[in-house]
Amino acid sequence: MAKHYLAFDLGAESGRLMLGRLAHHRIRIKELHRFPNRMHIIKGHLHWDIKHLYREITKGLQIYDLSYKTRPQSIAIDTWGVDFGLLDARGKLIEQPYTYRDHRTKGVMERFFKVFPKERLYNLTGIQMIPINTVFQLYAMAFHKSPALRKAKDLLFIPDILNYYLTGVKATEFTFATTSQLFNPVKQDWDAQILKTIGIPRRIMQDVIQPGSIIGNLKLPGWKDVSVVAVGSHDTASAVAAVPAQNNGWAYISSGTWSLMGIETGRPIINHKSLTMNFTNEGGVGGTYRFLKNIMGLWLLQQCRKCWPGQQDYGKLVTLAHKAPAFRTIIDPDSPEFLNPLDMAAAIRQYCLQTNQPAPNSPAQFTRCIIESLALKYRYVLEQLNQFAKHPIRRIHIIGGGARNKLLCQFTADATGLPVIAGPTEATAIGNIMAQAMASGDVNSLAGAKAIVKRSFNLEIYRPKRIKEWDRAYNKFLTLI
Repeated sequence: MAKHYLAFDLGAESGRLMLGRLAHHRIRIKELHRFPNRMHIIKGHLHWDIKHLYREITKGLQIYDLSYKTRPQSIAIDTWGVDFGLLDARGKLIEQPYTYRDHRTKGVMERFFKVFPKERLYNLTGIQMIPINTVFQLYAMAFHKSPALRKAKDLLFIPDILNYYLTGVKATEFTFATTSQLFNPVKQDWDAQILKTIGIPRRIMQDVIQPGSIIGNLKLPGWKDVSVVAVGSHDTASAVAAVPAQNNGWAYISSGTWSLMGIETGRPIINHKSLTMNFTNEGGVGGTYRFLKNIMGLWLLQQCRKCWPGQQDYGKLVTLAHKAPAFRTIIDPDSPEFLNPLDMAAAIRQYCLQTNQPAPNSPAQFTRCIIESLALKYRYVLEQLNQFAKHPIRRIHIIGGGARNKLLCQFTADATGLPVIAGPTEATAIGNIMAQAMASGDVNSLAGAKAIVKRSFNLEIYRPKRIKEWDRAYNKFLTLI
């Protein structure tokens, strides 16, 4: 009889409830509920609607209850990284959590480095310097003397808040803790020096638990025998746990709003070179670390669509882009002006003006420009990764929503000169489910989980083509960055 697991996978754009059924060393998944995520502007700042997410989670459980007589083994939640909420002495949220795209962190990273050198911060945490990191969000609040920060009794990250609502237990899961740039992976604890510099008391931080830990049982009527499990609660940690790779010599790209490109390691890689190249070391499932770089991903295309009449379908855009002129315009996807502009298409046009290139003048050209530029950035990061990997990287696994984008997968193979294995597209939910199965003892190891994923899903392989053309384009790309 199949074992049932429920995975709530929450992204910046939307959330969904996925049912995983494990039987005969294979996993089958089914989407039961999908819902939008929401940002609200409150007093000029962007906040998440955490109550909306909790309502949708409880609604998802009701949907499962109406369709299945079998109680699930467990449930688990994963979300995007870095964001958090502050609770008062009564255990209530003081205010809705800020979103990482809020403008309050502008310039804060540089201000922080004046009191806490960048090299020291990296040596203590091994985390890539990005203005959205929790450490800089908190420093912005401290700098502006936030009343919420003064009142705070507990700091909980987004999945922690939802787990607390469901179980009444306050805890922070390891993979998420590492994304905050407050956690010291050598000491395996929150770093006292960083907290002191910000002015954060250690007592508001939670104990850190490992993926596979049982957080507690659901408090909801009729569900009190179902446990809530700590999985890779940072969504990329769950996604990488589902990469269907064996042996050595592979890199991954978790492709969605962001592109997270890296390798799986047994320990953090923290040295001058990794700092200079701005690589990050984030916790993984099964005692691993994810040595990776955050790359602006399909966010650029998502935001461009909002500028175009009719919100054109992604599939149609990719088809049109395939016919558009090659390498007409190249951008650096990680240029700061693309983080959160009011008009993404206008930001790209301005970039083209500054770099003496023709600006895209149709949705097809914009789409081609974005996908080609992402593939070229992947090659750039691949060359850096090969300087750290113990084994030469010979293949790339693309997982997540970007695995559906055939043009992106082919261009990545072309740009890097390596075969690309695409899938599974629902890697985050699958990794969430497999970590739950490891917690219950139904799967005995991370390697065993990856083997189950490989048996369970069809994967598509893309071979490199037109390598010389891409070499020329890459030389042009290097002049831009």
